Amino acid sequence: MTVTTAQSDRRIDPETDDAAGGGTQLRRKKTRGLDKRNRPLWMLAPGGVLMVLVIVIPVLLAVFISLLDLDQYSLREWIRAPFIGVQNYVEAATRSSMFHAVWLSVSYSVLVAIITLPVGVAAALAAQNRFRGRGFVRSVFLIPYILPAFVVGTVWRTMLQPGGVVNSLLETVGIDGGLWLNGPQSYWALVLVQAWSSWPFFYLLVLSGLQAVEAEVHEAAALDGAEWWTKLRYVVFPYLKGPVALAAIISFLHNINSFTLPFVLFGVPTPYDVEVLPLLTYLSSFQSFRFGLSAAMAVFSLALIAIPLAIYLRAVKLDTGDEGHKK
Repeated sequence: MTVTTAQSDRRIDPETDDAAGGGTQLRRKKTRGLDKRNRPLWMLAPGGVLMVLVIVIPVLLAVFISLLDLDQYSLREWIRAPFIGVQNYVEAATRSSMFHAVWLSVSYSVLVAIITLPVGVAAALAAQNRFRGRGFVRSVFLIPYILPAFVVGTVWRTMLQPGGVVNSLLETVGIDGGLWLNGPQSYWALVLVQAWSSWPFFYLLVLSGLQAVEAEVHEAAALDGAEWWTKLRYVVFPYLKGPVALAAIISFLHNINSFTLPFVLFGVPTPYDVEVLPLLTYLSSFQSFRFGLSAAMAVFSLALIAIPLAIYLRAVKLDTGDEGHKK
């Protein structure tokens, strides 16, 4: 007796079966695409609203004010201030003090980054391995970074006085310190104080990069008989490229925007040798009461910051996802 069923009588056609499988894959791709399109983007609304309130609206207001002839006489009804277009930008770009301030800001920010990089790397390497009191040493390394800029500026202003601690120590070795808070030496005083307060930032990021080096890598280097410098150069340093690049760009952006430290350290009127861009913007706004001109300087400062930031984002391929879409 022969029992036939629908399943046993089913004739398999390879082309039909392939077509069915292809249709299933196509439906899965469509479903996956729908899932990506139907993601709950509304959950990003709180962050988006906060970004608009904190970043977008103030930037738009600054751009709008920079197009007005706004001063102490028109401040009360600032919306009705005379519209002068790009005259504030032209005046800011043609002022010699503007070029001087930009040069000072960029040069001292680069110098501070160059000085603090090896110090931060050395401190991170020293605090990486286990030893007695490592937690205390790591905490002490963070003191310059966690102190408020107002406190750092006040303390160093006292130490750099003509009869302060710094000149007293220099006199013990036969060196005349001179004036640190006025004249040409004020620039180097700013570099010194800013470097002292910001080197722990490099230390933190480099230390985090060192944590990514697996123990097997150190063991392999030890088995190969690598010396400490060879191990650092070819084994450890490749892991630090990302953290060091990130620390350098953030340090540069922080220093070029630093206002509190030079303001507290040198006071107002600020010496010409340390009249960095944030201080020049402040003087134009709250000393000369040229609010439109100071807003134009602030926009210039924003553009100056955006250039290295865009270069960094392009270098690490975080600005767009075109390559991922092409794949």
